[in-house]
Amino acid sequence: MTAVSTQIQLVARPVGWPTHDDFRTVAVELPALADGEVRVNNEFMSVDPYMRGRMNDVKSYTPPFVLGETMTGGAIGRVIASASDELPVGTVVLHQLGWRDIAQADAANFRAVPELPGVPLSAYLGILGMTGLTAYVGLMEIAGLANGETVFISGAAGAVGTAAGQIARLKGASRVIGSAGTAEKVALLTEKYGYDAAFNYKDAPVRQQLADAAPGGIDVYFDNVGGDHLEAALDAFNDGGRAALCGAIVSYNSTERTPGPDNMANIITRGLSLKGFTIGKYLQHFPAFSAEMGSWLSEGKVVFDETVVDGLDNSIDAFLDLMRGANIGKMVVRIS
Repeated sequence: MTAVSTQIQLVARPVGWPTHDDFRTVAVELPALADGEVRVNNEFMSVDPYMRGRMNDVKSYTPPFVLGETMTGGAIGRVIASASDELPVGTVVLHQLGWRDIAQADAANFRAVPELPGVPLSAYLGILGMTGLTAYVGLMEIAGLANGETVFISGAAGAVGTAAGQIARLKGASRVIGSAGTAEKVALLTEKYGYDAAFNYKDAPVRQQLADAAPGGIDVYFDNVGGDHLEAALDAFNDGGRAALCGAIVSYNSTERTPGPDNMANIITRGLSLKGFTIGKYLQHFPAFSAEMGSWLSEGKVVFDETVVDGLDNSIDAFLDLMRGANIGKMVVRIS
């Protein structure tokens, strides 16, 4: 049996901020299933900052989106037709064929996941998935967080930041500090996510606010932002400090070269370590992360928020809102 899938394609390379003219919506007729294939009704898809980089035709850690072809990204859904013994109809699956309402491919492209009581399926795109793993790996494997250390996390009210703050606390940090872009988000960091201190980076220079929040300096910096936040961290680092460089959202839509930090010499004089990472190279840590995060969630030690946008036709707006910081926690699109 055939089916029609509604899909979002990139048709132009954005210059600066993407616009709706850079995308199109198409109806694609899916053929009858071949042996070993499954058809999945997507229930949620993820929109993520890294997708902005894939809209550019530049060499990176992941290939750029192909113009005129359907974009890809994290999604979760339920098998509605199957020619695979491994994934029968009704199985919940996690995969990378987002930006469409119905996905069809060989069963090897999908991973079955259990339905957890009281936990929405969308959590597999956030706290239980690559988002949570990114926070875990950045703190533990890249920055080598140790008991009693002070941690600073930029972009702390986003999906990775809210996870990172809680993981840092559970793994023994003595003080956790975060930055965010609104008073509401700052309050959530300290009242809900366990941050010891937080500040609105729009209120005053980040260097000044971080110095006030961390009078004893910082030992670990989890960077989601770059720019003035990285400069502030370089000033605040204690000797031997470590930074996990996860993102630099401040420059993603810039049409000009972003100036580098003006205090790079601190890396030398204080013996600092700065290491960038992309989560695809650290998937071997998923079992350890999954076991710990599953326990923390079941015990109520970790909480999470989602910003849910309804409808595939609103997915571009969801992505643009994400890039402007309109989300609290993970931004997902509810497709069905």
